[in-house]
Amino acid sequence: MKTKFTFKTMSLLAISALLFSCQQKTVQQQVPEYAVMAIEEEPVIVKNSFPALISGVLDSEVRSNVSGTLIKKHVDEGDMVKKGDLLFEVDHATYQAEYNTALANVNAAKVEVESAELTAVNKTNLYEKGIISEYEKKLADNQLLSAKAQLEQAQAKLETAKINLDYSYVVSPNDGVIGSIPFSVGSLVGPTTSTALTTVSQIDAVYADFSINEKLMLYYTSKGGVKDILRFMPQVELKLADGTMYEHKGTIESVAGTIDTKTGAANMSARFPNPAKILRSGATGIIYIPREIVNARLVPQNATFEMQDKKFVYIFNDSITEMREIVVDNLTYGDNYIVTEGLEVGEVIVVEGVGSSVKNGMKIKPITKDESNAKFNKATTK
Repeated sequence: MKTKFTFKTMSLLAISALLFSCQQKTVQQQVPEYAVMAIEEEPVIVKNSFPALISGVLDSEVRSNVSGTLIKKHVDEGDMVKKGDLLFEVDHATYQAEYNTALANVNAAKVEVESAELTAVNKTNLYEKGIISEYEKKLADNQLLSAKAQLEQAQAKLETAKINLDYSYVVSPNDGVIGSIPFSVGSLVGPTTSTALTTVSQIDAVYADFSINEKLMLYYTSKGGVKDILRFMPQVELKLADGTMYEHKGTIESVAGTIDTKTGAANMSARFPNPAKILRSGATGIIYIPREIVNARLVPQNATFEMQDKKFVYIFNDSITEMREIVVDNLTYGDNYIVTEGLEVGEVIVVEGVGSSVKNGMKIKPITKDESNAKFNKATTK
């Protein structure tokens, strides 16, 4: 029995075919579009950062070499001083009296020497004329020697007294800036006082002391050994406590010969010029040491996600996403991770929707980042 195709039947078949075709197009349009990028290598310079403590090129503790009461302060904290400037006065009445006594004793000893010399000369003349015995002459000579010895002792005591008197006037050991002054007038100070009167820091240049980890130490020593490490250390930068970068760069001047077994770090010191005296001893900052990576594989941080402290990306492989673990350097370059393991040059990763809408094994349509941005801009302007 033959089937009869009426006009109505033909129309229904045509509509069905059209609907099926539209459904296929809808299915195709439902494949989501996400931006992807190919992995490339490029040279970058990253910066290692280390906390640092600032100190003057010369930080001299100022102490009193004599005991007594602090009676006067001639400086305040932060004052700039020159070598030899008077800083403090310790009660010097006792030391002045000792000096005066010692000076008087010296003068008296000089008179005794003069008298002994006259006596010795007279006794010598009498002895030569046979008037007195040799014993009397010798006795006069010995008295002269004794008087001279007493004079020398008196002069030594005078010198000591003068030194103590001078020490009661505490002066600056070098040019620099005055640090904290923990003592007030009336305090008892002396050579055995554990705390210094102050510190005078010479800050025409300063040192920034910091520590680097063993891995970075190996990076630099591999270039020429410990002896030559200073030749390979680049100039460093300093970020100040207020977050600004110091205008002058510094030079690494010393590196510890050993690595601390407790911290796994080696001490370093960088010297910075300080013509404006901005940097002060005791300040803190952050040292930045640049390091060049010749073949860096960069991945945007927002193209990664974490699971159990591990980082992952989505590889775009034959229209399907594939989750891949990666290892990154501890340093970043802008908003990018530097991949050390897990990705090869030429591989394509998804850089949009990662951590939210993109899933493992998902079929997507790849587009460029520019196309994605254009699509977003178009959608927001409607």
